[in-house]
Amino acid sequence: MSSENFSPPSNTTTQTIVLGMGCFWGAEKRLSELNGVIDVESGYANGDDPNAGYQEVLILEKRIQSGRSQARNHAEVIKVSYQPEIVSLEKVLIQFWENHNPTQGDRQGNDIGSNYRSAIYYQTEAEKSVAEQTKAIYQSALTKANYPAITTEIAPLKTYITAETYHQDYLKKNPNGYCGLGGTGVAYPNGQSQIKPHTQLDTEKLNLDRQLIVFEANDCAYCEKFKQEILNHWQSDVAITTTLNPKAPEGWTLEKPLFATPTIVLFEQGKEVSRYTGYNGDKTRFWQWLGQRLLTPEQRRIAFEEGTERPFTGSHLDETRPGYFVDPITGAKLFRSDTKFKSGTGWPSFFNPVEGAITTHVDNTLGVERIEVRSASSGIHLGHVFNDGPPPTFKRYCINGNVLKFVADEEIK
Repeated sequence: MSSENFSPPSNTTTQTIVLGMGCFWGAEKRLSELNGVIDVESGYANGDDPNAGYQEVLILEKRIQSGRSQARNHAEVIKVSYQPEIVSLEKVLIQFWENHNPTQGDRQGNDIGSNYRSAIYYQTEAEKSVAEQTKAIYQSALTKANYPAITTEIAPLKTYITAETYHQDYLKKNPNGYCGLGGTGVAYPNGQSQIKPHTQLDTEKLNLDRQLIVFEANDCAYCEKFKQEILNHWQSDVAITTTLNPKAPEGWTLEKPLFATPTIVLFEQGKEVSRYTGYNGDKTRFWQWLGQRLLTPEQRRIAFEEGTERPFTGSHLDETRPGYFVDPITGAKLFRSDTKFKSGTGWPSFFNPVEGAITTHVDNTLGVERIEVRSASSGIHLGHVFNDGPPPTFKRYCINGNVLKFVADEEIK
């Protein structure tokens, strides 16, 4: 609808402002948390097509990016309804500035295109004045933090279209969404910031050779899910820690800004080498991401492509010390050494796994039915199990030695 039809609710104590902060899912969540905001609606604003919807916006953006259209696309926006007696427009805009990166032009994090531009679309000259004033104040803080100039479009509201129903309250309805990180991490000056400053990690306490850092945000359900399903059971050799600060530790470098939480970044020698953005409960996918970096090419061939090492060529064939054979990625215990026996097959063989350590799956890849064995913690391929083992189980877990790590009892703390 046009701006002529865009009027505040009949309650004279309620005002509205239209803001673009990139993807409207996270923007909607962030602004709705501000006391005095009574409603946040996702929509599209200030494009040429008065009847556009989500698909039309995406299609037009592809045409724009390929040089096939000169049309003006809509920005993904939120319409914020607030009560000025409780929260001023200035405080609403402080929340706006702090909760996205307003220096990126036609993008926000990994979302690229003019439809993700930062924007303030005002309806009165008074709103324009507050927008310009807060921009200048926040620019001074960004400049001190070595950020470039703000690219936010500040313009009159010309067109606004309410987004489809499934986009409204999206993160409340969709557990596979992600939490917005909270922008640059630069606080608005003059003590009015909504951001609680978070200290950077102490590099002296980090592992320079290889370190995982989990970048989190306050009130992020997906961060908590990652903690419950992964962090609370961490046994991997890789050092891991968490932080609420969106910047890399001092002297360390991120390849690009973070845009969602949780983001898990693997650093080597203080430099980012890989990252995993978002977590929705897919543990196997997370461990595969980490394994792609930790394992050798031969290990990856076995673990992720169901490969098999040649007999008598793998690791641990003659290992008999008291201890455990563990998953090379997660560190979870798989087999106890006192269940290992000489099978003469050329692969490490066991008659019993650690309880709950493995899963079994029917495998017909060779034209005959076999039973595949995988690690329960990471999902990687380990080998197969046969019914020709010794008592008491009469099972032979025939395992590729190259995807096992041995930890002797004296090494277990």
